[in-house]
Amino acid sequence: MQDGVASRLAPLLTKIMLGAEDGDGPAAADDLPIRVRAWDGSTIGPATAPAFVIRHRRALRRLLWKPGEMGLARAYVAGELDIEGDVFAALGAVQRVMRSGDEPIRLSTDDKREIVRTAVTLGAVGPEPKPPPEEFRSGRRGNGAEPGPLEAPSAFFARLFGGEMAHGSGLWDGAVDLQQAQRTALDSVADRLGLFPGARVLDLNCAWGALACHLAEQHRVRVVGLTRTAGQADHVRERAAAAGLADRVEPRGRDLAAAGGGPYDAIVGLAGLESLGRDMPRLYELLAPGGRLLIQEPVRRPGPHQIRRTFTTSYMFPGDGELRPLAEIVGEVEEAGLEVRGVGALREHHARTLRAWAANLQRHWAECAEIAGAGRARVWLLYLAASALACESGRVGVHEICAIRRDRDGRAGTTMVEAFAVHTDGAP
Repeated sequence: MQDGVASRLAPLLTKIMLGAEDGDGPAAADDLPIRVRAWDGSTIGPATAPAFVIRHRRALRRLLWKPGEMGLARAYVAGELDIEGDVFAALGAVQRVMRSGDEPIRLSTDDKREIVRTAVTLGAVGPEPKPPPEEFRSGRRGNGAEPGPLEAPSAFFARLFGGEMAHGSGLWDGAVDLQQAQRTALDSVADRLGLFPGARVLDLNCAWGALACHLAEQHRVRVVGLTRTAGQADHVRERAAAAGLADRVEPRGRDLAAAGGGPYDAIVGLAGLESLGRDMPRLYELLAPGGRLLIQEPVRRPGPHQIRRTFTTSYMFPGDGELRPLAEIVGEVEEAGLEVRGVGALREHHARTLRAWAANLQRHWAECAEIAGAGRARVWLLYLAASALACESGRVGVHEICAIRRDRDGRAGTTMVEAFAVHTDGAP
């Protein structure tokens, strides 16, 4: 059905999504990277392109007020805009013409007048709609009163991450599924830490306890785990008790102050450290001489970087969504007095893990939407898909950094050197 709302939407969508600049000439509906179906069933765009469904006029109003990434994200999270078919293909197509979100789309005064005239005929003009309730009000973490994406019940994350609820990158070399990739990754981390029975370990991002319980059970170490939410702490406590590990796994609060005074024989942090990773001198103090540090951090390309509000800072990690270059993070580790012994790239492994989590979410969509709410489930799917595409394109990477605190004589210890030598020789 070509006539109807969709045909009248063509000028509006081509301006908002394609953002033709002066001298580029007018964009046509056939140039759209997606197929669009309006609320009356009419369609525009290539028949073979991924399909977006505009279910409510309010979605257009959001795009009028916030052309580009934020307008699309708000409409999708609110359920006013839907994606049919492959969400990765749909987001990839949009990102390619919107410069992957690097720049907000700029519209001329004439463009805005034309768009408003079209919107008036469709009844889509009005005050800016309120953001969905899942969006942080300021785009930054304030006093912690606003619930975040990690506040969902543990049952949601069991379906998202899988039964083990491992939240770090899996290792996919030879793995046949997500569970095996995650198990391989946990074993690999433990091997590189060079653990021994009775060692004291600090897990900076314990989450739901997958790594902490694995280390305590398989290597008979004692783990203090920092958790981001009370729900995570309760889950880790229950999980450890059920496995007979209550005396070896202790969940605590999210702040580094909750780690106490140390010393720790090993410190590990998977899936990003947020602000904790910027207090390397404190991590140095917490490590025993000869102690080991292993962190996995998302990084961005080096070069100039414009700090602005994005979907990630507005819905997932307010204040912590601005990634840093690898060299900056390595520099902080070394400036703190730690010696970097190995750096490994996990970008491809992380991208595949993100896709596996997204597949889990889509497979259990009805349950996840009921447990956490449809809006929160949409936030997670959008985040996983966008993050996977960013990793696959090389715009974002994930690196593992292994370091030590030398003893008084400047020695690393034979076990430590051998552990990291195995890692760096076999890094993906």
